[in-house]
Amino acid sequence: MKKYNFNAGPSMLPREVIENTAKQILDFNGSGLSLMEISHRAKDFQPVVDEAEALIKDLLDIPSGYSVIFLGGGASLQFMQIPANFLIKKAGYLNTGTWAKKAMKEAKQYGEVVEVASSADDNYTHLPKNFEIPADLDYLHICSNNTIYGTELRKDIDAPVPLIADMSSDIMSRPVDVSKYKAIYAGAQKNMSMAGVTVIIVKDDELGKAPRELPTMIDYRTHVEKGSMFNTPPVVPIYTLMETMRWVKANGGVEAMDRLAKQRAEIVYNEIDRNKLFRGTVAEEDRSVMNLCFVMNDEYKDLEKPFFDFATERGMVGIKGHRSVGGFRASCYNAQTIEGVNALVQAMKDFEAQH
Repeated sequence: MKKYNFNAGPSMLPREVIENTAKQILDFNGSGLSLMEISHRAKDFQPVVDEAEALIKDLLDIPSGYSVIFLGGGASLQFMQIPANFLIKKAGYLNTGTWAKKAMKEAKQYGEVVEVASSADDNYTHLPKNFEIPADLDYLHICSNNTIYGTELRKDIDAPVPLIADMSSDIMSRPVDVSKYKAIYAGAQKNMSMAGVTVIIVKDDELGKAPRELPTMIDYRTHVEKGSMFNTPPVVPIYTLMETMRWVKANGGVEAMDRLAKQRAEIVYNEIDRNKLFRGTVAEEDRSVMNLCFVMNDEYKDLEKPFFDFATERGMVGIKGHRSVGGFRASCYNAQTIEGVNALVQAMKDFEAQH
């Protein structure tokens, strides 16, 4: 049976990326050694790092004066590394979900933190609206896409201060005006690579301004100066990232990814809104095109497990919603296909016909 992968992360990768990485794991560039066992300082590996960095800069049209670095630790480490490097006096945070809240908690260890706006009182079922951004912030931190609750900031915010963004679950899915940002970070295991590498884009002239002594590994300057080679980087994930960036570019870049994301989301949301069994969980204008969350209508709540079992039998994988929301979540990152979302929609239609 064909499987359709809707996992929220680690998530689906393009098949050719998986196959190309697998070949290099067996024999890297004809060296007779596995990609898993080569030295990160091998002459054949430096071009991988260089190409991955160049492709990210090209695809996101990153202006000069920014560096791209590859670190471990995931976005969770960045929750503290960002304020350690950039919080001077006061930072603002937009509280739109679990990950934004965790980032805000870590930032409070380094200085004053202002919650600029929040939708927590409504269980994050919408994005905050009509909020004022203080002009004296060192930065405004946002989580552009909320994997758990299914809301997304699909456009860059206009703000009187620089932005910093956790883009773990929507980077490379749309064009971004990087010039508005002091830093962008993303765990790569959704739209960029397998788990194990974190991509950080930093504005060079904003580094070194924090009024504190930083541990060597926490200081972004360490990794910028050493080209992500200060310590052993995650070799295989970086190779997979390079292959994925090649795939994005070959398939039309972030503009094409944006169009495809909207097309997939429209197919699924149209069925959610049409089908009498289901309803969406967030305000329509704030719906994520990456993580599509929905639940059973109240009168059909007892059909939740039967539908999950039905969809699983049809080959759907990873559609169970996060425990904070319940119901279902169809994660549709760049590698997700129209065939996949059509298969999910057909399962929803067929289940409705039975009930």
